[in-house]
Amino acid sequence: MDKIFIHALKTEAIIGIFDWERQVKQTVVIDIEIGADVRKAALSDSIEDTLNYKRVAKRVLSFVEASQFHLVETLAEHIAMLLLEEFGIAWVGIVLTKPGAVRSSRDVGVALERDRSRLDEWRAASRRTP
Repeated sequence: MDKIFIHALKTEAIIGIFDWERQVKQTVVIDIEIGADVRKAALSDSIEDTLNYKRVAKRVLSFVEASQFHLVETLAEHIAMLLLEEFGIAWVGIVLTKPGAVRSSRDVGVALERDRSRLDEWRAASRRTP
């Protein structure tokens, strides 16, 4: 499988469980890998035949900057499902880190992989969540 990737997409978000974290935006860094077949685009040399990673990056930045989750796990899951649903991709890998969250470490975070088979389960669970 070919992959299209975006590394170190950096933005600010309300993220965290402590009261002070709910008051200030903090940096999050996102790596995205998307399963894709790039053969058609490689032959045609046309953006129409591939996933436009600029559109993906802009959508993720917009979503994250407007979000207010407590856990990095939740934010990463929402990003994965957003990409699967809106861009019609088959598979996505997300690594989301929060620099400086733990003293003496560079960053902490989560890595996950999701595919389209998880969308129906996600939608059903989202409807049940208040």
